[in-house]
Formats: sequence, structure tokens, C-alpha cells
Amino acid sequence: MNNMQYTIRSIPPKLDKTLRNRANKTGKSLNEVVLESLAKGAGVDIKKETFRDLDWFVGTMEADPKFDEALEWLDSLPREME
Repeated sequence: MNNMQYTIRSIPPKLDKTLRNRANKTGKSLNEVVLESLAKGAGVDIKKETFRDLDWFVGTMEADPKFDEALEWLDSLPREME
């Protein structure tokens, strides 16, 4: 992606405070908040890259006693078969 850099001068104190507060509240960087605000004001969608990992899946498994029993049974089998 070809990224551009801007230097913006004469930011009004009220706008600066509002953007910084939003960044602090959302845990985003000031740069992210400014880019989102500019995009929204310009009517442009700048969705971030979609990751195709399994983060959504981590921690969703529920305990299943039958599964645990099956694992114990498998662990009890001899490691090497002659």
C-alpha cells in the first residue's frame, strides 16, 4: 500500500483535546483516531486488513468429561506397537 504523510498545522485546542481523549478511551493511537475521523468526514471507508487467523476460536472450547476420558484412555495405550 502506498502511504502518504501529512503535516497538519493550527489544530484548535478543543479538537486536539477531543481526539486525544478518544484515543485514550478507545486504547487506540492518536494517529489511528485522526485517520478514522478524517475518513469518516470524507465519507471514505478505510477498513483495516482482515486477518485470517484463529484468534476468534481461542478459549471457546467448553470442558467435556467424555473427551477427557478418551484422552486418558489414549494415553494409557502402549507408545510402541510391536
